[in-house]
Amino acid sequence: MTDIASTVAEAITSRHSVRSFLDQPVSRETIERLLDLARYAPSGTNTQPWHVCVLGGDVKRDLSAAILADYADNDERDEREYEYYPTDWYEPYLARRRACGWGLYGSLGIERGDKDRMQAQRARNYTFFDAPVGLLFSIERRLNTGSWMDLGMFIQNVMLAARGEGLHTCPQAAFANYHSIIRRHVPIPDDEIVVCGMAVGYRDPEAPENIWRTDREPVAGFTQWFGFS
Repeated sequence: MTDIASTVAEAITSRHSVRSFLDQPVSRETIERLLDLARYAPSGTNTQPWHVCVLGGDVKRDLSAAILADYADNDERDEREYEYYPTDWYEPYLARRRACGWGLYGSLGIERGDKDRMQAQRARNYTFFDAPVGLLFSIERRLNTGSWMDLGMFIQNVMLAARGEGLHTCPQAAFANYHSIIRRHVPIPDDEIVVCGMAVGYRDPEAPENIWRTDREPVAGFTQWFGFS
């Protein structure tokens, strides 16, 4: 049975953050097709404020090795140049965050308090979860919030286009924690912010972390209607 989304609805609903990939290569031509589709994302006054570095082979392996070596010596860095999460967690976001974290760890049989296995699982971020291709997204630091929204729509397009190729992805803000190491391996200029990475490849359908899914709030939970009967 193929794992290719054939409709927009199927691409959206079958997309999820995959954290274990098969050892199956993805060609440069395939990634170019994804980016060729993603570039049709909307952006304010057509600014198109996205920049992408595509990593594979030795470059991806060397970057992962450098980050993992630092991770092992110093624990996880936090040098992100922007605030992603709430400074102070509160409901309903705190409960959702906890459910996501414990759902993932539970799928892997990692019990509460098992800090070593939790740390090892977090470290897998920096191998792009063994995906054959890693993407790094950056944006010029002079740009404002609207351009970050545009970048988000571009990133979503990449993930949905991947489903049309039978590929899966995992967007990874964790890479922003290591922008200084990334810049030693990839020529991202200092006037750009490393926003996130993304693993791209073929999903391992047997991996328990890929079988587990997060919950989603129903439409009634986040929508108000005006002018409709």
